[in-house]
Amino acid sequence: MRAIYRRELKSYFHSMIGYVFIAFLVAFTGVYFMAYNLNYGYPYFSYVLSATIFIYLIAIPILTMRSYAEERKNKTDQMLLTAPVSLFQVVMGKYLAMVTILSIPCAIYLIFPLIIKTQGTAYIVIDYLSVFLLFLLGCVYIAIGMFISSLTESVIIAAIGTFGVLMVLYLWSGILDFLPTSALANMLGIIVILSCVVFAVWQMTKNWVISVALELAAMVGCVITYMIKSTLFESLLSEILGKADLTNVFNSVASNHLLDVSGVILYLTLIAVFLFFTMQMIQKRRWS
Repeated sequence: MRAIYRRELKSYFHSMIGYVFIAFLVAFTGVYFMAYNLNYGYPYFSYVLSATIFIYLIAIPILTMRSYAEERKNKTDQMLLTAPVSLFQVVMGKYLAMVTILSIPCAIYLIFPLIIKTQGTAYIVIDYLSVFLLFLLGCVYIAIGMFISSLTESVIIAAIGTFGVLMVLYLWSGILDFLPTSALANMLGIIVILSCVVFAVWQMTKNWVISVALELAAMVGCVITYMIKSTLFESLLSEILGKADLTNVFNSVASNHLLDVSGVILYLTLIAVFLFFTMQMIQKRRWS
């Protein structure tokens, strides 16, 4: 895994993507830091991070777009698929290389609260927790981008697809406001979501028996539950999908100064899930 990690890390700096990524994040955040913290005297650096979090929507797709798409396009992925290392080591080597690049600007961010402290009042703990959660959020986005890159041979499609998904996640709380609240509409929505999960299972297993059995179980379970107690479905979609508001976990510290431990667990879970999905897609390509 270390050989793949070093290879990937060097490739990002040889192609200048690593340097551009780091410089872009630091420069953009630095501008906001000068405006809010130095010029207006706002004591929280977390406020700057909250204002610049949207820049991940542009920077992360650029970092992840070539992780697998370029390998597939150039047919160099065959070397990885036949290498004497496990699939887990291949995926983790690539992932950790991108995480390392992300960690560099996040480490530089740790200096900014100290600069604020030299000018007066500073809230080091809150700011450092915000940097930590921003780093974890970036790790989640990288895992998502790497998974999308494994689905295509085009780096452009990988970048646009990742940008689209991250944009939806960024606007998630606003999108939830359009969801219906009635029990019937929510039951149908739950069935659609479960059907998507079943479809994903079929894509990975290609087993019609398992997929049909899961689909029938989901539909019958939802209908029976609705007939017994329909009030359980009222506003259920908003409650369930609201858990996927990833920026809310970061904002709880940056804006409300409260650490949501369950949100940290959610970040780590999503990282593991999308790394698993990436391994499944590569495994499928290996035996196809």
